[in-house]
Amino acid sequence: MAQAADLSASDRFAAWRARELPRVLADAFEACEHKAVAMAECVDVLDLLGMLGCDAQTQAAALWFELSEVDPDAWAVHKAKLPVEMQKLVAGQAAAGQVWALHAQRAPGSGSEGLRRLLLAIIRDVRVVFILLARQLAKLRAASALPEDQRRLLAQLTTDIHSPLANRLGIWQLKWELEDLSFRYLQPDTYRRIAKLLDERRADRESFIAESLSVLRLALESAGVRADLAGRPKHIYSIWKKMQRKSLDFSDLYDIRAVRVLVDSVADCYAALGVVHTLWPHLPGEFDDYIARPKGNDYRSLHTAVIGPHGKTLEVQIRTFEMHRINELGVAAHWRYKEGGSGDSEFEAKIAWMRRLLEPRGESESDSELAAGLQTELLEDRVYVLTPRGEVVDLPRGATVLDFAYHVHTEVGHRCRGAKVNGRIVPLTFQPQSGDRIEILTAKLAEPSRDWLSVHHGYLHTSRAREKVRVWFRRVAQEANLAVGRSMLERELRRMAVSSSDLSKLPAHFHLKNHDELLIALALGEINPGQITRFLQEAAAPPAEEVTQSSLPVTSRHATIEHSALSIEGVGNLLTTLARCCQPLPGDPVKGFITRGRGVSVHRADCISLARLARRDPDRVIDVEWGRVAAQAYEVDIELHGYDRKGLQKDVTALISNFGTHIIASSSRVFTRTGEVEMRFTLRVRDFEQLSILLGRLTALPNVVDARRVGGK
Repeated sequence: MAQAADLSASDRFAAWRARELPRVLADAFEACEHKAVAMAECVDVLDLLGMLGCDAQTQAAALWFELSEVDPDAWAVHKAKLPVEMQKLVAGQAAAGQVWALHAQRAPGSGSEGLRRLLLAIIRDVRVVFILLARQLAKLRAASALPEDQRRLLAQLTTDIHSPLANRLGIWQLKWELEDLSFRYLQPDTYRRIAKLLDERRADRESFIAESLSVLRLALESAGVRADLAGRPKHIYSIWKKMQRKSLDFSDLYDIRAVRVLVDSVADCYAALGVVHTLWPHLPGEFDDYIARPKGNDYRSLHTAVIGPHGKTLEVQIRTFEMHRINELGVAAHWRYKEGGSGDSEFEAKIAWMRRLLEPRGESESDSELAAGLQTELLEDRVYVLTPRGEVVDLPRGATVLDFAYHVHTEVGHRCRGAKVNGRIVPLTFQPQSGDRIEILTAKLAEPSRDWLSVHHGYLHTSRAREKVRVWFRRVAQEANLAVGRSMLERELRRMAVSSSDLSKLPAHFHLKNHDELLIALALGEINPGQITRFLQEAAAPPAEEVTQSSLPVTSRHATIEHSALSIEGVGNLLTTLARCCQPLPGDPVKGFITRGRGVSVHRADCISLARLARRDPDRVIDVEWGRVAAQAYEVDIELHGYDRKGLQKDVTALISNFGTHIIASSSRVFTRTGEVEMRFTLRVRDFEQLSILLGRLTALPNVVDARRVGGK
């Protein structure tokens, strides 16, 4: 990089063109040469990417993006000929512009961590980050020619976004230069003062370090300790940060003069420490053993400060080669404690994978294999969305705009009546994606809907938001909650055509004291209506009798045999059919009726037709129960009532089909005078639970007043 800086822009460009470039990079060079692309800055970016070991495809993507900015028409022509992967690399650089724009308009004093996370969320190929860092450094190097206000904006963006990312990636050469140049433009007076202090002592400091290294190397060799020694540079921004953090004067800093010792083993670390302390007296209170007591981020090293040659202070760091590798690559990454963060395991895993791109690749790992691994590792389980002011909010994947409203503020959620995503009105169940800008439409009064507590309706995904709604309804008068819970219970029993003959066991089943607590829990969404009807169905089913084949004669009326999904109590291998009048489902309590010539007809236990048959021929009624055979389909009739609108039937049928049920027959009737509509469907469903959830989803559709199961009455 130093050599490149000594050459003119034209010489560096000529040097690049004289190389035997890979085809992918040569094509990009040729396309940019014919357009007004700033090749001097591009060459600077290419030099930096080459220093990082980035591949030719990454370098070419940097050039193609410059072309797309300068001449969009020319880029459109070339884009069609490029592979999809290259197009994604260029698109990722364009997407980053959204973060730069948000940074420019963000509220003063607001943090930038959310913007960094948003950047990583919207860029699906992590190689784009290296291009962005290299381009930003190239811009900073040339920023002295810009007006002061533009320099400061560029430097602030770098400080907030690029420098921390370079730090987390472990790209130290870029990190230090990004930090120093930004500091130079943001605080020029302080920068010049520290630079002057360093320059005044540079020759002395370099001479002192060289002398210290020579003396220490001889002492270690005499002690039989094999070690690599090097001076450890201290950069201007890092010096200033330490002065601020520890309230120190420049003369009080011990690590302006510093050396690092790398050895083979832990035993050699302590042996080297003994040599250092024997050679020079150490300063009390300036020794830290991070090997015996690693930092919370697993950083391991020995730190000591001594009075070196000529009575000057010297900092010495001692660690093994393996410790140094781990510390540099991120298992104990410096950014965790220097930035004051506690660490995020998933974000850290992403950074570790990003760092893999900097490492030399063996012949066994192809680019495609690495890319496939990255796609798996970088899948986000969170989305990063924006407020109207451009602030970043992170939500769990699957969260809705209503979840977003409650995340912003509880009162915003309570008053929410609608939402806009990127300027377009969406339903409250809409699930935004990373980068979406959300605006919540509110009413004057807080008035949450009880439907928001229903899992079936899909309004809320996060338990945090759902609990806020429950707290609001707990403040409502108890009598109102009792009335709502009673209404919900009656509606569910009626909708699922389930008998309410015995509700006394319900409170104990849900660990509640009495029936009133049950109704309140139902009103607050702590109990799902489907749970209640499912329990009543199971409680009404007759218990299976435990009989063994040896204890009963073969011809006994109580012998049990398996048939299809039913266990039939009776004699012989009887044919069974599900009655069309009540259409029983697994989970329904059932009875059998022996027909003439059609085997056993299975009815729901509360079926009116069965009751009529039993009064006429009571001896033909037998006990049946559902068996264990699964993965079958059962026919059931449902009925919907509501008010007609355009597309209603299409929405209903689409929901039923998408829910995994099959429509066998359907009919509808519109009452013109009142505008009401009645729809009837015969469905094939898997079981009772699937039907319960489906009816809840249907009821939530606009203009649908009621959806219930019919038959058997």
